Amino acid sequence: MRNTFLFTVVISALSLTSCNGQDDDASTKEISNQEKVVALLKSIETGNQEPAAYINANKYIQHNLDVADGLAGFGATLQALPANSAKVNTVRAFTDGDFIFTHTDYNFFGLKIGFDIFRFEDGLIVEHWDNLQVTPEEANPSGHTMIDGTVEITDLGKTEENKEIVTSFVTDILVNGDMSKLTTYFDGDNYIQHNPNIPDQVSGLGAALEAMAAQGIYMTYDKVHMVIGQGNFVLTVSEGHLGEDYNAFYDLFRIENGKIAEHWDVLQNIPPKADWKNENGKF
Repeated sequence: MRNTFLFTVVISALSLTSCNGQDDDASTKEISNQEKVVALLKSIETGNQEPAAYINANKYIQHNLDVADGLAGFGATLQALPANSAKVNTVRAFTDGDFIFTHTDYNFFGLKIGFDIFRFEDGLIVEHWDNLQVTPEEANPSGHTMIDGTVEITDLGKTEENKEIVTSFVTDILVNGDMSKLTTYFDGDNYIQHNPNIPDQVSGLGAALEAMAAQGIYMTYDKVHMVIGQGNFVLTVSEGHLGEDYNAFYDLFRIENGKIAEHWDVLQNIPPKADWKNENGKF
């Protein structure tokens, strides 16, 4: 049964790849890349095989280190899911050029919150990154979950400006640790926080970091790999450490009037290279 499923997925993807350049191929022209991604993610729940055809079967680079490379690796992961166990609710989806990124509430080998990034070429998915974190049982100290909050995309004309603001914030504060600049990025103490362990307000963030430091736990961002956004939302992909753990940090920021107003994040430990199922790396 498993081999039959994988064969069907690969054949359907190959079929779309072979006709992608034809003028009469309506299937890739009538649906946006963002809609393709949302459909592909939902297929994890429904078992619908058609969205797999949005993946370029001849060129699919996988950065989830728990999944083997290529379309076969994707299919094998789906087959490993317990029957009828998966649930997928994509709460936010964004487009930045050839990149689509999503914020999703999963039941995927257990309850998780995840960010996914897909890169397209000629209407087909050729590369995928993600970060997944186990869903906390309770809301954070301010009553927020990792997925709730504002969803409306605004300020489309300010995308590049907002990306620059977030890049400066992450570089100044999280990479270089220059806390003297912290307040310049916020509107007073106003700040909505969705991290499961940190309360609202800039002062709440500062208090949480101080409490961690008092326990000898420090959060350091070593390198920013990607900054993508649409309008008032910007996502950064970074690597660094929380205490002794080597992690990937995905941070989603909402910008309002040139200031950071809201923040969501997903943190995932990066396993030793010996445990990777592909050679593409996390980033």
